Amino acid sequence: MSAASQYREIASIVRARVQDGTYARGDQLPREEDLAAQLGVNRVTVNRALKVLVAEGLLRVHRGKGTFVRELPPLPRHAAVRHSREHRERGGSRGALATELAELGYDLRSDNTVGPGRPPEHVAEILDVDPEAESVIVRTRHMKVVPSAGSGEVPVQIATSYIPRVIADGTPIAESDSGVGGISSRLEELGHGQREIEERITVRPPSPEESRLLEMADDQRVYDITHIGWTADDRPVKVTTYVMPTHQWDLRYRYPVNPADGA
Repeated sequence: MSAASQYREIASIVRARVQDGTYARGDQLPREEDLAAQLGVNRVTVNRALKVLVAEGLLRVHRGKGTFVRELPPLPRHAAVRHSREHRERGGSRGALATELAELGYDLRSDNTVGPGRPPEHVAEILDVDPEAESVIVRTRHMKVVPSAGSGEVPVQIATSYIPRVIADGTPIAESDSGVGGISSRLEELGHGQREIEERITVRPPSPEESRLLEMADDQRVYDITHIGWTADDRPVKVTTYVMPTHQWDLRYRYPVNPADGA
């Protein structure tokens, strides 16, 4: 067996052990020397295999402690249904993600900053506001998940929403707690209900600050999602940018094809 195929085979073995529960979520793996002895290979091969699994997001390295299975499996994100009012307000939730995590048995922690600000050029163009002025309310949330009691917090996304101030000023949208259902429910109550959602998705390396906040390795990637809410009269009223580790999310899209045809 070649060296290249050997380390990939070791990666497959360790991956399978995580999948079958031999190494549970949050568990520390055996030392590289011990794994090498168990699997009949040298430590260099094991090290190379583990680096593959770290890049995949299955494992993480705690400096000075060792290598651990990531505490949180990939989170499903059902884009076609998550923004309905019933979904985002279920159980008194403050938005779609809070609802989804509660149903999975997880808690959400969010560090929020809210206030007037300047939108990025591409957001200003979408919303038709001035990029040189504080023309929007900016809501930035560094969102973390608590997988189980006492297991610590896992950062899962950075979400930044931009709402024109002509809509948001003097409303709960401009406050730290926007209420049950979040800003989408407040927009609806203000007569700016979203009737169509558009998402533009790219994959890229994280910035140094994003890497720090999301606790990512150098060779990992993020989804960069520009989420646009359109009203019934085809007017954009909200843009949210999501920066999400690709290994932490399972993006799912399901929608009807030619629904008017009845086929």
